[in-house]
Order: sequence, then structure tokens, then C-alpha cells
Amino acid sequence: MPDPTPFKDHFSGQAPAYERYRPGYPPALFEFLSAAAPARNRAVDVGTGNGQAAAGLAAFFAEVLATEPSQAQLERARPHPRVTYRRETAERIGVDDGSVDLVTAAQAAHWFDWQRFPREVRRVLKPGGVVAIWTYGLFSADTAIDAVVADFYRNVTGPYWPRERRHVEEGYASLPFPFEERPAPRFELETRWTVDEALGYLGTWSAVERYRRMRRRDPLALLEPRLRHAWGDGERLLTWPVHLRVGCRPALASGA
Repeated sequence: MPDPTPFKDHFSGQAPAYERYRPGYPPALFEFLSAAAPARNRAVDVGTGNGQAAAGLAAFFAEVLATEPSQAQLERARPHPRVTYRRETAERIGVDDGSVDLVTAAQAAHWFDWQRFPREVRRVLKPGGVVAIWTYGLFSADTAIDAVVADFYRNVTGPYWPRERRHVEEGYASLPFPFEERPAPRFELETRWTVDEALGYLGTWSAVERYRRMRRRDPLALLEPRLRHAWGDGERLLTWPVHLRVGCRPALASGA
């Protein structure tokens, strides 16, 4: 298979940890999106990573195409009988014009080429088809833990975040979104983790990987003693607010 269009690859080297430690999405999110779509025939999840969102969509759609430019991520993708994985970029989706009910991008849209991506979405969506992008930032546990993680985010890994990270911090509010936007409810990710699982998750941050590569040491060594002290024993409930934007291709649009 030829290489896809060049893309900003911040996660191939972390594919095993990404698959293990990224939190799952609430089923209510996919139920909402399936109800918003004009039909439940085909959904496309772009920048799918290891297929978390694709597997969630498959509970509601007859067919899900999950595209991802990173081969390392695809090798860790979650198999599902209604999900087909392909190595493609978000800007070049290998389906016919007007053949898709829903296009989604979960924690990935800030990496896309926003000159090309909206055009491709309009091409593949049916009239009235829906596009949804969402992101989440830092988790919340309690005051002490949140302060330690926020300090690590700003003062240790801060200089190593790619510039696109600002879109996550802004909840995707500043991304161009040239669709008929619809109101969206609030969702949260929730999980109960030990401190070791939380450290595993923090190790999947692109800034952590960039720090390791550039400084040849692991910034988690600076974080771990402070986080363990704040955490204590056992599991903690962690929550991430989901920032969701939903739009549609107008049903009477004259073209893509």
C-alpha cells in the first residue's frame, strides 16, 4: 500500500500505550450522534487512532469506515465486524460522493488541514449528513491532584506541545467549522484509575514524547513522586469534559 498524504505524526511511537491508556467515550455520545444523522447506514471516523470512536459508532451504524494515517496505530486497532480500517488521511477519504451519513473526528481534528478537510467532508456527506468533532483537555480528580497535573502541563511539558494544542485548550471553539452548526449537549469521559494508570495516560501526551525525544529523558520522572503523594492509595474517579461541535451539510446544497 502506498504511503498516504504526509501528516503530522505525534503518536505512532506511542501506539501501544495509546491503546492501553486512553479513556473511552460514553455510549450516550454515539447514541446522540446516530440520532442526529439522517440514517444509520455508514459512518466514517477519521483520525481513528486505535478505533475507540469507531467501535462506539458500530453499535449504531450498519457500517463504519475508520481511517488513520499511522500504520502503528492501525496495528493496534480494535477489531469489530462492522468496522473497516484503512490507512488514509482525513483529507482524502476513499468513499463515493454523497455516500456517508456521519463523519466524526475524536481528539484528532486539531491536526487536520482545515483548508482541505471541510471540502472532503462536504464531498462525502449525503445532503443532511452530519459532521462531529470533539476534544478533551485535562482530567479532573481533586484539588491536590489537579494542581500537580496542571503544573506538569504548563511548566514541564508546556514548551513541548505542538502549536495545534491551543485548539484543544480552547475546546475547538477557534477551529473553522464551515457547516450548519447545531447545538450539542454536554458529555464527560469518566474512568476510575490507579496512579499507575494515570501515569500511563500522561505518558501518551504528544508533549511528553517530544520532551523525551528532544531531551533524552523522561519528564514523568519529575511528575511521579509529586503525583503519588497527592494521589494516595487506590483508585480515583477522573473526569474529562468533552467539547463537541456538530454541523451538517445542508439538505438543499447545490454541490459539495
